Amino acid sequence: MSAKDTLYATGLPHTDFVFDDKVVAVFPDMINRSVPGYATIIAMIGTLAAQYAQPGTRCYDLGCSLGAASLSMRRSIKVADCEIVGVDNSEAMVRSCREAFAKDTGSIPVTVECGDILDTPIENASVVVMNFTLQFIDPKARDGLVKKIFVGLRPGGMLILSEKVRFEDPALNELFIDMHHRFKEQQGYSRLEISRKRAALEKVLVPETLSQHKSRLQEAGFFSYDIWFQCFNFASMVAIKSP
Repeated sequence: MSAKDTLYATGLPHTDFVFDDKVVAVFPDMINRSVPGYATIIAMIGTLAAQYAQPGTRCYDLGCSLGAASLSMRRSIKVADCEIVGVDNSEAMVRSCREAFAKDTGSIPVTVECGDILDTPIENASVVVMNFTLQFIDPKARDGLVKKIFVGLRPGGMLILSEKVRFEDPALNELFIDMHHRFKEQQGYSRLEISRKRAALEKVLVPETLSQHKSRLQEAGFFSYDIWFQCFNFASMVAIKSP
C-alpha cells in the first residue's frame, strides 16, 4: 500500500514536477486522488485490450509509471503468445514497476524498459496505451510519436490515449478546472497543495484540446477514433487502425 501524498503540504513549493523517488512512494495515492475516474480508466484499459489484443503480438504501455495499465492488460488478455512491453523514462518508476510484476502471478510475459518513448521502436503491436503520457511530451514531438505508433500497429490494432485536456471555450475551460480542483479538495487536498502542484506542473504538463487530439489521430492515419470516457478535463480516447 502506498503512502499518502503530502508532498505539497509542507515546506517550500517545489520547482518543476519530476517523477522521482518521492513521487513514486506516493504515486498510487496521488493519481487516484488527482484524476477523477482513474480506477475506471485502468479497469477498462484491460477490457479494451482483451478485445483488441491479437495472438503473437505486443501490447505497449508507453509511460507505464508503476504499471497499473500493464497489470490490467495482463490480467484481462486471453489470446495466446502475447507479450506486454512497458516503457518509462523514470528509473525510480521502472524499479518499482519491475518489483510489482515480480510479485504478480500473471502468465503473459512482461518487459519493463527504462527509456525515452520517443526512441522506443513500436513493432508488431496490437494495442498501444498512453495513459496520461502524451501531455508530458514536447508538443513539437507529439505528431511524430503518434504517427510512429500508427505505423507500428498491426491492422485492426488500437491506441488508447488518456489525457488531461483544455477547452477552446475559456468559460468552460475555467469551469472544468474549478471542478477538478473541487474534486481534489473532496479527496482531502488543501487549496495550498492544489496551488503548489499546479505551479509545479505548469511547464511540464501541457494539455491540448480534444479537437487537436482528434486532428492528430486523423493525420496519423487512424480511420476511427473518439472519446470513450470523460470526467471534467480528463478524457480517454480510442483510435483504431483499419483492418
